[in-house]
Amino acid sequence: MDKNTLLTALGEFPQKTPLKSRTLESVDCGSYFREKVEYYTEPDEIVRAYICIPWNRKLKTPAIFCHHQHDWNFALGKSEVVGLAGDPDQKYAVELAKRGYITFAPDAIGFEERNWSGSTFETCYFELTSRLVKGRTLLAKVLHDASAGIDYLESRDEVDPSRIGFIGHSYGGRMAIWAPAFDKRIQASVSNCGCVDYKDSLTRDAGIQMEFCVPNIMQLGDVEGVVALVAPTPLYISATDQDKWSRGAEQLVNSAKSHFPQENLKLRVWPGGHVFTKAMREDAYQFLDRHLL
Repeated sequence: MDKNTLLTALGEFPQKTPLKSRTLESVDCGSYFREKVEYYTEPDEIVRAYICIPWNRKLKTPAIFCHHQHDWNFALGKSEVVGLAGDPDQKYAVELAKRGYITFAPDAIGFEERNWSGSTFETCYFELTSRLVKGRTLLAKVLHDASAGIDYLESRDEVDPSRIGFIGHSYGGRMAIWAPAFDKRIQASVSNCGCVDYKDSLTRDAGIQMEFCVPNIMQLGDVEGVVALVAPTPLYISATDQDKWSRGAEQLVNSAKSHFPQENLKLRVWPGGHVFTKAMREDAYQFLDRHLL
């Protein structure tokens, strides 16, 4: 899959805009402090996020973009990965902050504070369809937003811009493949339970997530082509053997591995369903440690 051809399929991306960021609150969480911040991702659009900063840190500290899951729970986004709500197994921004990283968790469009439809899917549906009729895609928008988040990280004096990572489960796991394919400032990425390709999604129990609905994308290739575009950036595909969003993980990695140095593409298939267990997270953190510390 050629990147320029894929960019054409994604349609026009939003234009970069000044961040004009500000801090809304700061909370002491023990070994780190958590700030709630906001910044602009488009001239008329504000994104809110949490950033967790260890008290005991070096002058320039590696940072991890922590993308939240989907779970059809549009009331939750950034708050879940920082441990303020939801599933405790999703608070990887907290665990990584305690490990010494600066962690960053924004809301994706349609989730939590970026959902104007009363916590329903209607926001995402509108954001998809209103773009498709104009020849644009929601995927271009969410990739733009991820890059704006990295712009924000680079604006922080505490962050080492040469050591920025990415991690996510489910929706976040998908973004952990797509984001480093397009933004080479990401130096290592972990995708958990989000590696299913398009052809294995064409079943009624799976389907295509709205954010990844791109007209004619399968005529260009499939997700293994996106994985190849990540190379040579270190990428860990963490999958499970009973998860529909992990289907085809081994084939996906085998198709793309020739593009990577051997040590930079890792696959591990765990027993279980659509989960991110403590053991899975620890293995993910060790991968990030190897490539960012």
